[in-house]
Amino acid sequence: MNKEIEHYLDKHGFGHFCPKAVLFDMDGVIYDSMSNHSVSWHDAMKDFELTMPYEGAYQYEGMRGVETIKLLAREQWHRELSDEEAQKMYAHKAEIFARQCQKTPAKMMPGIKELMQQIKSYGWKICVVTGSAQHALLDKLLIDFDGLLSEELIVTAFDVTHGKPAPDPYLKGMQKCGIQPWETIVIENAPLGVRAAVAAKCFTIAANTGPLPDSMLQAEGADLVVPAIVAVGVHLGILADGQLSHS
Repeated sequence: MNKEIEHYLDKHGFGHFCPKAVLFDMDGVIYDSMSNHSVSWHDAMKDFELTMPYEGAYQYEGMRGVETIKLLAREQWHRELSDEEAQKMYAHKAEIFARQCQKTPAKMMPGIKELMQQIKSYGWKICVVTGSAQHALLDKLLIDFDGLLSEELIVTAFDVTHGKPAPDPYLKGMQKCGIQPWETIVIENAPLGVRAAVAAKCFTIAANTGPLPDSMLQAEGADLVVPAIVAVGVHLGILADGQLSHS
């Protein structure tokens, strides 16, 4: 782990690494919700005669929904959608997603609650940084993680103009926590989310909880790639004990 920290410090030109907060993505990290997103994205876009493969939800995960729709329209219709058009289409996707969640409720990722408790034991803050505007999941967060999460430390699509892969959501998360990049650990599962966290100069752990190859996460600059959320805790323990200064 010292090697990863040293590489992180070299990459960004920082003199030390002193974690004070962990910023979590939500879908695929906190909740096992990506299959519901996959189905709802595919079905909703089909209704508008746009093609969204089931695996596309993983590829575009983290991007604000309206930006994803604009991208699909640009690629397939060769025109720019207005905000109003994209928002209308995203509202349709949100309706399908809400129905899908009722049919197959999203469960917590195995080990996520224990991981948050571990983080709290270090005295670190916890912040959720998501591109989601899905009230079905956002409202669920504070109930499921009562005492671990607070509303003021949640960043959603409503908080930023530019979503992931821009660094803005993670910059906003750090601002809410009152911390600097070298005091921040991000836990992501998606290529665009990793790209956003790296652009914000955060130490980025990619938990590969989906079907994409590790190489896609590594290519975006993840400092560490692990196979599951339950694997993150050991590394956080090492990071808590192994804070480094760099000459």
